[in-house]
Amino acid sequence: MSGFGFTDDGKTDMNTSTNRLSIVLITYNSQKYLDRVLSSCLFADEIVIVDSNSSDQTIQIAQKYKAKIYQEDWMGFGRQKQRAVDLAKNRWVFVLDSDEVISDKLQKELLNLLEKPKYSAYFVPRLNCFFGKPVKRCGLYPDYTIRLFDKKEAKFSDDEVHEKVVIEKNKTSYLKNYMIHFAYENVEEFITKQNRYSTLNSKPNRLKALINPPWTFFRLYILKLGFLEGWRGFVIAKLYAQYTFWKYIKKSF
Repeated sequence: MSGFGFTDDGKTDMNTSTNRLSIVLITYNSQKYLDRVLSSCLFADEIVIVDSNSSDQTIQIAQKYKAKIYQEDWMGFGRQKQRAVDLAKNRWVFVLDSDEVISDKLQKELLNLLEKPKYSAYFVPRLNCFFGKPVKRCGLYPDYTIRLFDKKEAKFSDDEVHEKVVIEKNKTSYLKNYMIHFAYENVEEFITKQNRYSTLNSKPNRLKALINPPWTFFRLYILKLGFLEGWRGFVIAKLYAQYTFWKYIKKSF
């Protein structure tokens, strides 16, 4: 070994870290990116997966990486992720989605930080990929979200969708290096997921259904410089505006 958290060939190594890390995921038919996702988790002390009865190759792929796999019926995003956190053996957890990859630089930053963390939770930047390309405009970067935390100091909300980590604000800080999120490969996938999320997060309000979608498009495409992303920026702004409409119009009649 050469120093804390790294082997002689420069690879990260959890065994030398003071605070061991558990990486937790929830899955359901998540085979698409899972090899790449779990390959980026091998530096951690353990990988915990809570699966919702997948019918594809998710379990077989996870077994290759010696992940600890648990089966749970779907409880909503917040409760499902909290269940995964509860099953982790270590206090420090990193919550990863099944379409996200931890970059090499982020791995090293995590190991260095865990030698002596100064805060109880950390926001992590996320680089979102839309239709085969990273997008940094449209308000999509750095897209900070709390992913690393001491599970004795923080927990997930019970929200069925758009869940969040609940913790006192003065106990958080920010990491520098990003994880990579393979958000949507094509427009059809984007529409399907946004339609589902708008149903789960529906908030009937006809006035907002009229006013908010145009504002969403203007904010993402103009104010957040989405037009500099070319056709991707237009499609992203247009479909998020459509999501906003669906969210407020569903169940309003």
